[in-house]
Amino acid sequence: MIRSSAFLLLLFAATVSLTAQSSNIPFYSRTDFQSAAPGATQYGFYGLDNPAALTYLQGLDLSLYVSDRYKKSFTNHWGLFLGSKNGGFSMVEEKTIIGIQKRFNTAVAFGDHTLSGGLAYSWTKTENALLDQYSYITAGALYRPFPMLSVGGTYQQESKGKGWNGAADIAVRPFSTELLTIFGEYALQRMPLLENEVWSTGVVVEPVAGARITGRYFENGAVNIGVQLNLGNAGVSTQTHTGSSSSASYQSYGVRVGVYNGNILNIIAGPKSKYVGMDLSGEIGYQRFEFFDNTKTLTSILSALEAVKNDPTVAGIAINTANLGANRELLWEIREKLKECKAAGKKIFVFVERGGIDLYHFASVADRIVMDPTGMIVLEGYLMGRTYLKGTLEKLGLGFDEWRFFKYKSANESFSLDKMSDADREQRQAIVDDWYAIARKEISESRSIAPEKFDALLNTEIMLVPEDARAAGLIDSIGRWEMVKEMVKAETGSEKGWSSIAASQRKMQYAKEMQWSEAPTIAVIYALGVCAMDEGINARSLVKDVEAAVNDNNVKAIVLRVDSPGGDAMASDYIAEALKKAKGKKPVIISQGYVAASGGYWLSMYGDTIVAAPGTITGSIGVIGGWLYNKGAKESLGLSTDFVKAGAHADLGFGFQLPLIGLGVPDRNMTLDERSKVEKMIRGMYGEFVRKVADGRGMTEEAVGAIAQGRVWSGLDGKTNGLVDELGGLETAVNIAKEKAGLSNDEHVNIVEIPKKGLFNAGAFVPRLFGIETLPAADKTVQMVKFRLQNNGAPLPLVPLDDADLLKHTAY
Repeated sequence: MIRSSAFLLLLFAATVSLTAQSSNIPFYSRTDFQSAAPGATQYGFYGLDNPAALTYLQGLDLSLYVSDRYKKSFTNHWGLFLGSKNGGFSMVEEKTIIGIQKRFNTAVAFGDHTLSGGLAYSWTKTENALLDQYSYITAGALYRPFPMLSVGGTYQQESKGKGWNGAADIAVRPFSTELLTIFGEYALQRMPLLENEVWSTGVVVEPVAGARITGRYFENGAVNIGVQLNLGNAGVSTQTHTGSSSSASYQSYGVRVGVYNGNILNIIAGPKSKYVGMDLSGEIGYQRFEFFDNTKTLTSILSALEAVKNDPTVAGIAINTANLGANRELLWEIREKLKECKAAGKKIFVFVERGGIDLYHFASVADRIVMDPTGMIVLEGYLMGRTYLKGTLEKLGLGFDEWRFFKYKSANESFSLDKMSDADREQRQAIVDDWYAIARKEISESRSIAPEKFDALLNTEIMLVPEDARAAGLIDSIGRWEMVKEMVKAETGSEKGWSSIAASQRKMQYAKEMQWSEAPTIAVIYALGVCAMDEGINARSLVKDVEAAVNDNNVKAIVLRVDSPGGDAMASDYIAEALKKAKGKKPVIISQGYVAASGGYWLSMYGDTIVAAPGTITGSIGVIGGWLYNKGAKESLGLSTDFVKAGAHADLGFGFQLPLIGLGVPDRNMTLDERSKVEKMIRGMYGEFVRKVADGRGMTEEAVGAIAQGRVWSGLDGKTNGLVDELGGLETAVNIAKEKAGLSNDEHVNIVEIPKKGLFNAGAFVPRLFGIETLPAADKTVQMVKFRLQNNGAPLPLVPLDDADLLKHTAY
């Protein structure tokens, strides 16, 4: 963007420095290919009228216009116009009885869709030395404070001080859309032999996207009537110019190629005549690197489906799930969006190679499911489990002291026990029961299967090959992706019955670009991974992003997406307090992903509204701690340590370093006095956590305490007990943010996602050593073990990081 603007400014400066002159010509003669006042059109006339309007041009666009104004010949009057975002160039040639003159114009623009400015330089080359010669510098401005109003103006100064021109225009859209635009323009000309005042008024009507009818009446009684027809990235136009006697004086015609500008073929083709294909193979996550990253993001998928849902030419969606990788919460959000598409009348076809219950739950939303002939569906159910290391630690000569003072806070059980505690079993069973109930209900409804039959299939069949799956009513057809193509052909009656998601997105983007004024901004901020200052959520840098969004007047609301099991209370509190400062300034909506518990809930508690999926793991209001220490491992390894100290507790935490690994293990356990001080600290932190939740949620401390004690809850239960306000996904949170910011649900907004992930993943380029790939720094297990050891002895608001299901599904 900076390079582009710099290039345009240099081009403009170079052009101005040319030795050039231009003719003194009437105001409207200079723009007689133009169909309306500059403020009434999408992006003006390539900078020839008001250069500020070029901020609305989103890409390269080229037009050729001709007219039979002179001697009824189209070769005597023509113009070539080229524009791009924030820049334009044009050349108009006129062949009259006194010679040929060529008028050139170059322009640059700056600003946004609310307030923009521009500069232009015009000059002329002629073949007749008798013609008066001038060159102009034009300054323009365009102000569109809201979608109904456009106010613009230009001031044009002859470069040798021989005179000036000024113009102002106003345009109104009564319906806030391009359906109807009413405009008026007034101009003053103060040039030698040409001093007058001119004005025009008219309308622009766009009954369908891409078709425009224009009418313009001038102060001298002249009338222009025009029609523009666009076919996506190309279009044609014509205008009839009549004089004051109402007799036709001349015609003009134009052709255009470049940016998408609506498509009348969408109406001609008829409604619901095409299918779009969506390839969901590969990983689905929240963000992606700019380069060398094939991750599909949640927001891009939801945005694509929104465009398809609103495209009247799309009859359905064909989805390929081969090798799809996503956690069940992300799949649930995409499934909910597909339900919206079905409600809008779109059919859904899904192709499945093989998958478990999460993938099948997602696919069950389809009208028809096609399964690969060699594939399999595994309805394995749901499980939460963990590995217990008590016996391993004993064999290794390591001791572990669990500091657990709250019933359900079980994060360190895997180090201190050899099986689940009753409290941990209780809370985990409740969550897997909810996961099962969600899938049971939604699969049964989508496939018209009795819930009892679903139970029987899951508990007795487990693994179903294609024939068994079809017999059970779980799928509709057996075949490969080619069969889906044949189904689309049968539905549309043509092998060319396909459209693209990009085409639907262009239509949605076109509607956004046609809107006057800069769209409001909603900031989506991601807090992903363990709560830590310099890793995971990277609180030290993330807090700056939060504060910037809070203080940015262009950001109307903030959505914080949390997918974190917790961690360091300091990291969580950094972000929570920054969000608290937004209270009363702008809405803060929390969107909880797969897990937003313990420190992840600490991040959430000050939101105006907390949104969670039914299966989200939330809550876990509690604090845990533990101490891993030497209990013979050092001696077994033949290691010894020694030290000197000043201070009674200076040796607390001192110990031996594990060879090669570089991780330290304390030599001793804590004394009773030291442990009592830690217990006091943990209980104090827990009390603070409860008070903060009560403050943020508008609850009493007693009410929070009743659902705290470290217990995790599903989103369903969180909605019941007050920890969650609404059930839904990221899009639900954005819609709530729009509502609370005073924006209508169908109003276009700019979604800004922060922080950015970066250019590329440097870890992907680390070479292998002797053909063996080392554990990447981003590996979840490595991250969690490292985090444990780095925080040995620290009180942590944290859910179990070793949970098998959590390791599998949490998106960092």
